[in-house]
Formats: sequence, C-alpha cells, structure tokens
Amino acid sequence: MQPETTDVLFARYGPRYRWLVTITVMMGTISAMLTTTIVNVALPDIMGAFGIGQDRVQWLSTGALAAMTIGMLVNAWLIHSFGQRKTFVIAISVFVGALMLAGLSPNDSVLIFSRIMQGSIAGMLQPFAMYTIFRVFPADQRGMAMGFFGLSVLLGPALGPSLGGIVIEQFNWRYIFYIAIPVCIAAIMLGSVFLPEREETGPRLRFDWTGFVLMVLSLSCLLTGLSNGQREGWQSGFVLTLFAIAMVGGTSFLLWELRTDHPLVNLRVFSNVSFSAAAAVACIFGIGLFGSTYLVPLYVQTVQHFTPLSSGLLLMPAGIIMGLCMPIAGYVSDRVPARSMVIAGLLCFGISSFWLAQVDSNMTFWSMAWAVVFSRIGLAIMKPSLNVAALRALQPEHLSQGAGMINFARQLGGAFGVNLLSVTLDRRTFFHSDTLTATQTSANNATAELLRNIQGLLARSGVPEDMQAAGALNYLGRVIHAQAYTLGFQDSFLVVGLIFTFALIPAWIMGRTKLPQAASP
Repeated sequence: MQPETTDVLFARYGPRYRWLVTITVMMGTISAMLTTTIVNVALPDIMGAFGIGQDRVQWLSTGALAAMTIGMLVNAWLIHSFGQRKTFVIAISVFVGALMLAGLSPNDSVLIFSRIMQGSIAGMLQPFAMYTIFRVFPADQRGMAMGFFGLSVLLGPALGPSLGGIVIEQFNWRYIFYIAIPVCIAAIMLGSVFLPEREETGPRLRFDWTGFVLMVLSLSCLLTGLSNGQREGWQSGFVLTLFAIAMVGGTSFLLWELRTDHPLVNLRVFSNVSFSAAAAVACIFGIGLFGSTYLVPLYVQTVQHFTPLSSGLLLMPAGIIMGLCMPIAGYVSDRVPARSMVIAGLLCFGISSFWLAQVDSNMTFWSMAWAVVFSRIGLAIMKPSLNVAALRALQPEHLSQGAGMINFARQLGGAFGVNLLSVTLDRRTFFHSDTLTATQTSANNATAELLRNIQGLLARSGVPEDMQAAGALNYLGRVIHAQAYTLGFQDSFLVVGLIFTFALIPAWIMGRTKLPQAASP
C-alpha cells in the first residue's frame, strides 16, 4: 500500500489540503500552549492548596517552559524517524494523559511532574506545526502562513489566563487542565487523516542521547540553582555546586554537538548571522511574552486582590486584539522588510513595559489592560516576520532544525525569563523592604502618627491595652511589605522594558544582509 505522503494527500484533497493541515496542527498547538499560561491565574490557589511559597510554585511555569525547550530539540529526529502522523498522534495522546494527571495531582510534586510532561509535548509541537505549515505553503504565502502559526502559538498564552479565571471562578483550579482535552481528542482524529506518514527513506537516524542528557542536566541545574538561590543563599555550597554542574554540562554539550555526526542541535546554523540575530530576538520575545504573562496576574491578585476571573479578564482584550492582528501582520510581512516589522514590535512591547513599571495599587483595571494590549500588538507585529526572516536564511535541508532552534530560542528565553523575573521580584522586594524599614524610626513623625492612630482604632475595637502596640507594629509591617512588593513589581517590569530596548541591536543586525530565498520544498 502506498504511503500517504504530502504529495499523495495533496492529490487527494487538492489546494484545500494546506488549510486542512493548518487547522489540524493549530488545534494541537493551541491546546498545548493554552496550558502553558492558564496555570498562572491559579498560582495563589495552588499555593494555598498545597501550602507552598512562590519559590516553589513558580516551577509550575518554569519547569514547563524548560521542558518545552528540550522538547523542541527532539522534533527534527521524531519527524525523520517516525513521520509527522505518528509523531503528532502519539504526542497529543501523551499530552492528554499529562493533563489528566495534573487535574488529579495529590501533591505539588506530582503536579510539577505533570507540568513538565505537558511542557515537553508543547515544545515538540511548536516546531512541528511551524515545519508542517512552512512545507505546504508556497514561498510567496509563507508570511501569511507564519501569521496563522503565530496565532496558534500566541493565542494560548494570551487567552489562557482569561479562560483559567472563568474556570476557577465556576469550579476550581483542577478543572483548568481538563478543558483542553476535547480539543486534543479532535486533533488526534484529524491528525490520523490529514497528516502525512513518514516520507524519508532508509533507516532511522541515531538519536543523540549524550547531547540530550547533557542539555537536560545543564538546564535543570541552572534553573534549580536560580530558583533556590534566594532561599538557600547565593553563596551556599548547594547553589554553587548546581551552577558549576550547569557550566560544565553546558560546555560539554556545545563541544559534543560540534563533534558528533548526528547532533541533537545543529549549531552550525548559527554561522548564519541573520539567523543568529533572529534567534537572539526570539529569546527576548520569549522573556517578554511569558514573563509578563507570569507577572501581571500575580500582581493583580496579590497586590490589588483581584479574583482569578478578574485577573484573567484583564488579559482577554489583549488576546482578542492579538488574534485579530496576527493574520494581518503575517500578510504584511510578505510585503514589508522583516527588520521594520520586528523593530516596530519591539518598540511597542518596550513602551508597554515602561508603562507597567509605573504600576501601583491605585492603577485602574483598564489602564493595566491597555498597557497589556499595547504589548500584545507589538508581539503580533513581530512574530510572523521573525519566523520568516529566520527560516528564509536557511537552506531547505536545514528547515526542520531551524524551525526547532528558533522556537527553542523563544522558549529558552521564556524559561529563564520567568525564573529571572521571579528572582528579581524577590530580591528587589527584600531590598525595598529593608530600605523602607530603616526609615521607620522614632524620628519619623508620619510613622509615629500612624502608630498612634492604629492603636486608637484597636482600643476602640476592644483590643487589650498590652496588645495594641504589637497590633499597630504588625499593621505597619504589612504596609511596608505591600509597598516593597509593589516596588519590586515596578522594578521587574522596568527590567523587561530595558531588555526589549537592547533587543533593537540584534533586530537591526538581522536585516543588514539580504536573506537568501530558499527553494520551495
């Protein structure tokens, strides 16, 4: 029986086949990406359910994002070895199992493990979808195609918190993992029909297990060290050992990948200056997308005391606007230089981050919502052009590796972005708390007046006299922490804005040389 290759399926379904394939892979990718950020609005509930702190709960985001970076690296080998159909169907099936496990998790360790499983599948699906869509569209329509691909990647993180807030409000946080299961089942059915079988002839390539283990070891140790540095101490033997292992593992990984005949990552694609610059911008893109999606819901729930539903609805306008802008940006990217689109997007997101750096407890719902909308317009503008510019710089035989690497760069930025912003938030909060506490002396008339007023309120409420002073000091401590926490968020958003400003440099380099047009596959 003749294998159902891309050519066979094109002959069977005609020109509409490319849209059938696009819908199929978008369903899988949106479902996977939805769960990446939907958990962010549930973090306070999960912290309360399992009695854990921010340094532990942030692994629900960081662990998934780190696993996504690893999953992206095995995409090319899976497609070559098993074909697109088997790879997609098995991956989505495993993803459904991980969703069920997350919803039934008895403790935080099982939940984190299931999130890592979800992240690894989501990571594999992104370059898979990008590669599949890029192959079925002609060269002059690939910008539009990348717009639809970008829509599938970004709609999940954009709408996930909104949908999660609604689900938590109506049910509880466990149900956020169940809502993607019906779409995943539909994707499995469509993938079994419309995706091609293995098209490569000959034996399967040998998998680079050595490189895989070294990559997992170095990333795990580095992220674990960053997560535990604040609690264990940055000079502690445990943290320093983790950083040392990460450095040795990362160096060994790079050296091994350059020497082995079948590398997990073809590092030689980075010899192309345009592709390397695009990868640098993609890394910063990931920091902004996943970092802001982590910070905004956390801030409005812990400082402004929004409900999960309200914090999710805060991000909904941005998701809708981005969904409308993405296909348009893909169409325009076929007609406007990539550098112009990317720079415009970076500027929009940078301005939004500096806007959010002014956040305080009095900032209104719509002020924050419009700031997030502006950032998502920037992401929609730059995403299709960034993908097209990166892949056009490569020869056809490097497309699958290039698709994996550009998505890998974005997710690596997301993993480190969430982790580093969490560390920044903690450290800057402690810094501002110490600074503000140092000003609370007997010579501070405002503080003395506040303590007298609070003691008076406690006395009128019937609190015993010997507890009034302690109660007033406790209230003062809570006020100081709230102010320090707000200042920590301001500093974190400021860091994001500065990073996007510096990203203008690789964006400019990306467009200095004319990108060679790869032949149509």
